[in-house]
Amino acid sequence: MLNRLLPPPTHPLTSITLPTPTVSHLPNGARLHLLANAAQPVLRLQVVLPAGKYQEPAPGLAQLTARLLTEGTATRTARQIADEVAFYGASLDCEAGLDHATLTLYCLARHLPTLLPLVQEVLAAPTFPEPELLQMKTRISQNMRVERQKTSFRASEEFNRQLFGEDSPYGRSFNEASFATITADQLRAFHAAAYGPAGAEIFLSGDVADYAAGVAEVLGQWPATEAAALPAVAPTRTSYPTGLVAVPVEGSIQASVRVGRRWPALSEAQTPELLLLVKVLGGYFGSRLMKNIREDKGYTYGIHASVVAREQAAALVIGTDVNGDRAEATRQEIAYELERLQTELLDEDELETVKNYTLGKLMGETATVFEQADKYRHIMLHGLRPDYDQQLVRQTRAATAADLQALARTYLSPADMLTVVAGGA
Repeated sequence: MLNRLLPPPTHPLTSITLPTPTVSHLPNGARLHLLANAAQPVLRLQVVLPAGKYQEPAPGLAQLTARLLTEGTATRTARQIADEVAFYGASLDCEAGLDHATLTLYCLARHLPTLLPLVQEVLAAPTFPEPELLQMKTRISQNMRVERQKTSFRASEEFNRQLFGEDSPYGRSFNEASFATITADQLRAFHAAAYGPAGAEIFLSGDVADYAAGVAEVLGQWPATEAAALPAVAPTRTSYPTGLVAVPVEGSIQASVRVGRRWPALSEAQTPELLLLVKVLGGYFGSRLMKNIREDKGYTYGIHASVVAREQAAALVIGTDVNGDRAEATRQEIAYELERLQTELLDEDELETVKNYTLGKLMGETATVFEQADKYRHIMLHGLRPDYDQQLVRQTRAATAADLQALARTYLSPADMLTVVAGGA
């Protein structure tokens, strides 16, 4: 008889197996990645292009170009595009990140053939109408003025500027005066240079079995562009300042603290152990930083540590918001926790807890076909080995307290950290 007073047995995660996508090359040079799962009659189409902040010749150009793709094409106005997408209960948007621009369509699978011509036209023939451009520039500038009043935004902005350099797209600050001068002709030139199919990675996931051929046919006719190459990107600096940088924020009684340094790329052999070390430091609710600075000291509602992986550079970032008069004490406690990881071995209970959390979270992030597609896209775009997640499981399980201490001594010295404090005293 089942004893309901006893919890069911648990089994450690020993491996993770993700579906293997089917990859094909379209006639125009784009690559199509298919990840099929017919559990639900929905799908997601994502077109990823090398058209992010890293490639833009002028600050703000990538964001404006991406957002204006759906604001008018050769045969449709912005209203017509929005009405057609809404009529089929779909969503269509495009956003530019640091390294890429991504056009994303969610829809019921049966509506994809009807919506595909719209997607192709949005990608190939946006018109960047002047009224919509003016409205978008005004909206973005207003939002940025609001953001720049926040100590958290100012701290992150200055941290990236110091870490990567003002000449690098990763460190470049928003300049409203320069942004206001961007013209529709500049958007068209950037679109022609960066939105060609030859650089596109197309990810189709969900209930795709009956529709993959149609996607290949329609997006395979996406015409190639002939345009001048984008200008060379300034290299991201390899050295960076350490110590404290203060950013005054008038009238602020809150301080935002950012502590970190440049970090090894995800392709490095010790990445699983390094990610585990960051989890111990500040990567989950029971982490060292949370227990010390939130639970014991009461300085903050939350503090986190994470690895921010860009394609050209990665960084360790520790971030929190505190009362201004607690900023210096918070800095000292962060340094204390960094030093403690170098001088004291983790006990087995803590190490096992962090391993279980890490592996459980990994499993939770692959529950749906869209999450599996996200994992695959991340591995592919960062140039990681195909069995990256399997290796992550193996090395996480095998990591010892001595392994993490050795890595802490190499990468977590307080003397190697850059600290930015925005606001406060």
